[in-house]
Amino acid sequence: MSETFHAMWRSLRPLGRSAASGGYRRYAWTDADADCRLWFRMQAEARRLDVETDRNGNQWAWLGDPTAGDAVVTGSHLDSVPDGGAFDGPLGVVSSFAALDELRARGVSFKRPLAIVNFGDEEGARFGLACVGSRLTAGRLTKEQAHELRDGDGISLPQAMEAAGYDPDAIGPDPERLARIGAFVELHVEQGRVLDLSGDPIGIASSIWPHGRWRYDFAGEANHAGTTRLVDRRDPMLTYAETVLAARREAELAGAVATFGKIAVEPNGVNAIPSLVRGWLDARAADQGALDAVVAGVETAARDYADRHGIDLTVVRESFTPVVDFSHALRDELSRILGDAAATTGTTGITGPSGKVPVLGTGAGHDAGILSESIPTAMLFVRNPTGVSHSPAEFAAEDDCLAGVRALADVLEELACR
Repeated sequence: MSETFHAMWRSLRPLGRSAASGGYRRYAWTDADADCRLWFRMQAEARRLDVETDRNGNQWAWLGDPTAGDAVVTGSHLDSVPDGGAFDGPLGVVSSFAALDELRARGVSFKRPLAIVNFGDEEGARFGLACVGSRLTAGRLTKEQAHELRDGDGISLPQAMEAAGYDPDAIGPDPERLARIGAFVELHVEQGRVLDLSGDPIGIASSIWPHGRWRYDFAGEANHAGTTRLVDRRDPMLTYAETVLAARREAELAGAVATFGKIAVEPNGVNAIPSLVRGWLDARAADQGALDAVVAGVETAARDYADRHGIDLTVVRESFTPVVDFSHALRDELSRILGDAAATTGTTGITGPSGKVPVLGTGAGHDAGILSESIPTAMLFVRNPTGVSHSPAEFAAEDDCLAGVRALADVLEELACR
């Protein structure tokens, strides 16, 4: 298991990596994305799995009959945020193949079909909407809505898909595929420090916080930066800056998180007062009430600042995902499986000081969250010693990664082989 895990990691690691930043730029329907898709196909075929790409661009590697029903599915995604880390997404895909290798080494027999999946465009780095592949499959995003998505260069999703050799007119809900799946388990690096602080290598997800993205358009008046009096300026950058600070204040008050992480400026000249500043707010909270308070507070403050500075403000909600409570039955089953494995088979490195696998919530969105309304889903987290994610500094220790593979193998053996 260790050898195959490292071999896969070495072969995947260079794909889409920026020499300048050391981070990854694996955006949907680009050459880097194509390289990752080819890597997935090669890994699947090397294991004698049947590979297919569904109408929404998600890749599936099947062991057993895909149409038999009640399949057990695992996997994650291979795309990245701009200059993202190596582990977010790919760890789940690599661990899935490694877990299959481990099960074959154990000599188990499969009683249910097993599939490993690579969901497309999970991060939303190119078109601004996360989990496009799983949203389309689950009917959470319509074909018409998807066709309206455009990247920063104005290229539409259909144009990008066609350029990559895929049919954008075929995309849409895929209830027949979802009906074949009895359970989906996604392994992911933890994007936080809960496990590091508790001393546990592996965790089980309880829920995903409600979260969304809002676009703020601050429209002012372009003018000369050196000759326009301060009192005569309608500078949208000032209003934007004050709104960024307001987001931090509102998040602290609600015990939530809020970030303006992306900005576009027009005309974007050093010696020009901007005519337009466009910023994107990402806000997340443990419950809907707290999230609503943050979002409302930020918009109220932004409109107050805009009125005082003579700025026109437009706010558009671009995406929203309500709180996700993962299947309690499947979550409890994972807890039992891993507890029994540690107690009866001597599986080491899975449980921490308490002897149990902790259950924790997360503020990060995942394909498992999107699918949870349609099929039973669960998640396993692997310890992140720094909590850093969406950054080249993202990291998980080798022992913890291999513990994640063993935990996933234990879960898949119980679900698919017994």
